[in-house]
Amino acid sequence: MRVMDVAAAALQKEGVTFITGFPFNQVFDSAASLGIRPIMARTERVAVNIADGFSRMSAGRAFGVTGVQYGPGAEASYGAIAQAFSDSVPILVIPGGYDSNDAGVVPNFCSAEQMRGIAKTTMLVNHPHRAALMFSRAFGALRSGRGGPVILEIPDDLMKAEAPGGMDGYSSVRIGRTMAAPDEIQTVIRALSDAKSPMLMVGRGVLQAGAWADLRRFAEAMGVPVMTTLAGKSAFPEDHALSLGTGGHSSTPMSDAHLAAADLIVSIGTTLTRSHYTSHVPAAKRVIQIVRDPDDLSQCYPVEHLISGDLDLILSQLADAAEGETRHADFAATPAARLVAAQRAEFMAKWGSRLTNDAEPISPYRVIGALMKVGDRSKMCVTHDSGNPRDQVVPFFDALTPYGYLGWGKSTPLGSGLGLAMGAKLAKPDWVCVNFMGDSSFGMVGMDVETGVRENIPVLTIVFNNGKMGGYTRHHPVATKTHGINLQTGRYADVALALGAAGERVERVADLEPALMRAIRSTQDGRSALVEVITREEPEFPHIRTYG
Repeated sequence: MRVMDVAAAALQKEGVTFITGFPFNQVFDSAASLGIRPIMARTERVAVNIADGFSRMSAGRAFGVTGVQYGPGAEASYGAIAQAFSDSVPILVIPGGYDSNDAGVVPNFCSAEQMRGIAKTTMLVNHPHRAALMFSRAFGALRSGRGGPVILEIPDDLMKAEAPGGMDGYSSVRIGRTMAAPDEIQTVIRALSDAKSPMLMVGRGVLQAGAWADLRRFAEAMGVPVMTTLAGKSAFPEDHALSLGTGGHSSTPMSDAHLAAADLIVSIGTTLTRSHYTSHVPAAKRVIQIVRDPDDLSQCYPVEHLISGDLDLILSQLADAAEGETRHADFAATPAARLVAAQRAEFMAKWGSRLTNDAEPISPYRVIGALMKVGDRSKMCVTHDSGNPRDQVVPFFDALTPYGYLGWGKSTPLGSGLGLAMGAKLAKPDWVCVNFMGDSSFGMVGMDVETGVRENIPVLTIVFNNGKMGGYTRHHPVATKTHGINLQTGRYADVALALGAAGERVERVADLEPALMRAIRSTQDGRSALVEVITREEPEFPHIRTYG
């Protein structure tokens, strides 16, 4: 049994059904021989994004796997792996490596060495007899502690080598689970009860743990408002009386106001790391942090109390304890809920008309409103690309169900949303999976529309085409005026048609909703679709975090 066959057998034992990649990895053939589907993207980066999106949508029950070529293939995948690392997403990456006798030769790229800064752990199969053990260790790492990419590099010559014993001794590791001590649960309950303006800040860890139902029980029993991080968006229904919406680079006024006024923040499932794309905790706030990995303690803010363990178990404990004290039989009638309702009403009175405005060129906000009107959000997953599409979609697209929004954002490489949407579709094949992107993003990954067509992963891409890199004029005023460096051209619906997808270009508001409905039906019928909307540059946002 060759090492590459051991790799495939390990994937099979772990229930892996597909492996993404580009353009070559010896595991592909071995995996295919065992019925594991190889999915070939157009670039390594999108291959990793697909695996990433699948992991994000799987609530810790399954993991995306990617294989890439030695050297340049591994190098080209670096940015997408870094993105998964920034959001603590567990994926398995199997890069080939230079032959053993060329290891350490400059400038040969060694993934196990050079990806340490963007991985939860990196490993190298240094002898054929260790292959089964290393795969067992890799899947154990995916299941334990904080999520993140696990890199398992296999030199090309060892891929073809015979593995003594084959799969002998392989074990699918199960990780022990941890609850909170009863006194820790009571500490949280008492702190929330005593606080005058408490709030919950909820991150992606709740989605990864599949703990959204107990989060809702806990929030309702305590009558505490909930803000989600960008990566945690959809962990709490955004039409709920206690929902503050999402905080981040662009955020709702409700989340901003409560962060400013809170005298206690209980953060659940978020590392509380500070970046340009996260809501910052104001100075001198009391913070209780509940996370899976205790290494997240006080990375950027002082924490009064830390509870570490499995979030589904801990939230179940918290919900049971809160309900046992029957604090708020009618959470919607609490002063906190009434305040949230008033803030939301004020927000929508100021901004809601943008979602229905029929002015032309079309506003991106009008497109968002149209999708919410014609789409079934109970079985729809929406993601975004970075830049203006993210900042426009996040405050207004209300996620009503877990994974109704696939958020990402501590690292924001342009073009990631398309691969993430395809990964989401693989995890939820009966859902409509939508990616909002700008014309700049299409330029990065547009050819991978063909991947969705060829691999039968039908997603809907909505392109905001304003012919510009939106928002960058203020960064380059001279170069923009003298050389037009912010300008771009293209007819992206035509490109989609040429790649085999359904494609429509929309310039009139009257055509917008019918085009979206046709595109949704196309994906439901098994054909990827792209709707290119000619939009105006939209420079106004509810709130954008600035840095000086």
